[in-house]
Amino acid sequence: TEFDLSDQTSLSKRQLTQLQELTWLEQQYNLIFLGPSGVGKTHLSIALGMEAIQKGFQVTFVTMGELLSLLKTEEFTRKSQVQLNRIRASDLVIIDDLMYMAMEQREATLFFHLINHLYERSSIILTSNKSPDQWGELLGDEGVAMAILDRILHRAEVVHMNEASYRMKHRQSMFVSESVQN
Repeated sequence: TEFDLSDQTSLSKRQLTQLQELTWLEQQYNLIFLGPSGVGKTHLSIALGMEAIQKGFQVTFVTMGELLSLLKTEEFTRKSQVQLNRIRASDLVIIDDLMYMAMEQREATLFFHLINHLYERSSIILTSNKSPDQWGELLGDEGVAMAILDRILHRAEVVHMNEASYRMKHRQSMFVSESVQN
């Protein structure tokens, strides 16, 4: 699978090659892609996930909203239990849109327990439009936020992606270009 990463300027070609070689995954490093909407965080995460699958790693992709729903329903539904067991057994877990919305205390605690389980067992790729220093207020509990950050950042590379939105750069208009005549 080929992914077009030519619009991505936050990482050098050498850094992109290093990421694609997956040494970071073999060494259980985490990646955090930060930046506004449309800069390619999810695209890059999926590209790395596909590369990992092709090399035999077990990979799970989940949005933060889906993950919180699974965590909150795990004790009640078999489907959530099965999906969370797959996440816990993965070599790489990609969590998209982390901290998109504030969490309730219970959600933050459940998320901490998952991160604690994955810590030093799996690699994690997180995408977020919020920087880690904002996570505490969104988690609603500074202590839980610090515990999560401590585990994630211990072995992590943080990439700030600040290029222009891919979607806005390649936006198409429904109107045909016309010259206006008087």
